[in-house]
Amino acid sequence: MMDAHTPARPAPESAGSGAITDVDVLVIGAGISGLSAAWHLQQRLPHKRFLVLEREASYGGTWLTHKFPGIRSDSDLYTFGFGFKPSVGPPIATAGEIQAYLGEMIEENDLDRHIRYNHSIETAKWDSATARWTLTATLPDGTRRQFRANFLWMAQGYYRHHEGFWPDYPGMADFKGALLHTEEWDERTDYEGKRVVLIGSGATAATVVPAMAEKASHITMIQRSPTYFMPGQNVNETAEMLRPLGLDPAVVHDVVRRKILFDQDQIVRQCREAPEAVTAELLAGVQALLPEGFDMKHFTPNYRP
Repeated sequence: MMDAHTPARPAPESAGSGAITDVDVLVIGAGISGLSAAWHLQQRLPHKRFLVLEREASYGGTWLTHKFPGIRSDSDLYTFGFGFKPSVGPPIATAGEIQAYLGEMIEENDLDRHIRYNHSIETAKWDSATARWTLTATLPDGTRRQFRANFLWMAQGYYRHHEGFWPDYPGMADFKGALLHTEEWDERTDYEGKRVVLIGSGATAATVVPAMAEKASHITMIQRSPTYFMPGQNVNETAEMLRPLGLDPAVVHDVVRRKILFDQDQIVRQCREAPEAVTAELLAGVQALLPEGFDMKHFTPNYRP
């Protein structure tokens, strides 16, 4: 019997059309979750054979497929990034910075040999008699390949990449301007000098509006309700204090991560115990950045924090 310290068998090559590639684990998706799964499999179960099947031509998931203006994380990389690879850049990172971070992780851990790109999963069938999954994947040229595994690890996320949800608003077909969706964004889109209306007030909207405002003549956010904002700079004061002390980056990462989680827990407690006070504090922070006399109803949510 092999144990966790048995040298890993090499990842199998994808078999040609008609043949079946057998592994112990199949991971679906080479985004952050799928790459994390691959790293943990390699580290903790090195005797297991595994493959990561990815539909796109490269890694990154959301950070590869989303192309809309200003695309960046809405979580800090101390809690969003890998504990085994401390992030040393800005807490809120651009898609390009995240892609570079993931690329370094793949190269440092020799994970590329386990990833099969351009594999779009068509079917996944479970056979109780053999206790095995059989998956069929299609390549861009139409070739089909089959894979079989004891364990199927779904890490494909929840986005329908390249095809966003479109509400059926009356009159949409009569609109003479361009109708765009962030999920389907074409980087060649020229909106310089244009008047733009954006529907939504979540993290994507908060990213897109300031980015498009730099070129558009005017941009208006249409929202069912304003959302809460906590203004701040894209730096972590704890990390900036600890780094000059010469500590191991992993130690800095761990301390900063713990501090962020502690602070977030405190905020959640305050929101439950004193929502009015938290609301007043959050709105005061926003109001301080707005022109004098600005109507705060546009920044006052209709729900408690």
